[in-house]
Amino acid sequence: MNKQKNPVNPVYPVQKEGPVPPPSSAPVVAQPISRSAVYFAGFVALGLAMAIIGPTLPILAENTGSQISQIGILFTVRSLGGLIGAPLTGRLYDRRPGHKILALVLLAMALMLALLPLGNHLWQLALVVFFLGIVEIGLDIGGNTLLMWLHGERVSPYMNALHFFFGVGAFFAPIILAQMLLLNEGPAGVRWTYWLIALLMLPVAAWVWRTASPESPEKANGNQNARPVPRLILFFLIALFFLYVGAEVSFGGWIYSYALQQGLATAVSAAYLTSLFWGALMVGRLISVPLARWVPPRGMLAGALVGCLFSSALLLSRPDSMPVLYAGTAAMGLFMAVIFPTLLSFAERRMTISGRVTSWFFIGATLGAMSLPWLAGQVLDRVSPLAFLGLVAAILVAEMVVFLLLVLISWTRPEKR
Repeated sequence: MNKQKNPVNPVYPVQKEGPVPPPSSAPVVAQPISRSAVYFAGFVALGLAMAIIGPTLPILAENTGSQISQIGILFTVRSLGGLIGAPLTGRLYDRRPGHKILALVLLAMALMLALLPLGNHLWQLALVVFFLGIVEIGLDIGGNTLLMWLHGERVSPYMNALHFFFGVGAFFAPIILAQMLLLNEGPAGVRWTYWLIALLMLPVAAWVWRTASPESPEKANGNQNARPVPRLILFFLIALFFLYVGAEVSFGGWIYSYALQQGLATAVSAAYLTSLFWGALMVGRLISVPLARWVPPRGMLAGALVGCLFSSALLLSRPDSMPVLYAGTAAMGLFMAVIFPTLLSFAERRMTISGRVTSWFFIGATLGAMSLPWLAGQVLDRVSPLAFLGLVAAILVAEMVVFLLLVLISWTRPEKR
């Protein structure tokens, strides 16, 4: 007896025989939308975890008797964990029920966060952060991959929403820290911050565990009609993730120091400048949710990259102007917000997305986060602040060139509408 497939989302077979409901049928649409909320909650947790370490570094350094320059090794160790975890977790999602893996990853992340503030030696912190990097990349890969399996070619607005919720978590992490420090000063406040964030992950893990996992397109279609992975397109996509994440982390991480060295800001106003960038990034992702319903990924990426280049040119045109610095920083955040989630949507329309494929994207992103911000710091410190802006502009130009090449070679694989 043949079973009919749902034409809206072929990943989910219709359970009852009979006429296939039309694309506008509420029960068919409601199931994927309700399941998307699971990933949104998971990405709020991911944003909290990834944003909390930076503001707590001074107290963590004090606890371990380390200098700030020494404890900065935690960022490198975290990235190494991500590099190792990406291929491992990517394959797990291809072979096991995705939500079970995702729930276990959330539990492991809660455990690492609970242990992190208890370390009295730098090597103990580094070990915990290494494993934290592994499980963070597991949550990142899982959320993105499963969402693409859930929505297929209609994933664009959901993908932008997913990364907006990551920004929500990252936005609230320092606020939670501030409130805990008001109640308990020093190390006690930091411990309670980590423990509270860890506790918040437990109900999310339980929710994910009890929700049915989507199937990969290959399994749902019996490995038929699966789009192969074109290696050249995959290579250019990995390069784009490398360049984009490198540019984002470089700009967001060093704009504070740039403003101070240029004499354009005090320590307080430079901190607000950094908050402006990440706040604009969050707002940009919120705006992109409805926009992605009408603009195909290729058009979104082209517009975002042009906007980033314009923002960079604006900053370089008046490097001595504080108003221009604030305007350019806000514009950079708004336009950069679209790129990462839209790259994933762009990829989904040109190949079959598996956990292994997604892991390659995140390997490129992690390598960009490790190398290009380091280079930006060297340029800022050893050359000049203006050279730092020039480096960011050069990365963005390279990104535009790679994107244009990608569009040319993928022309024979047009976007689905």
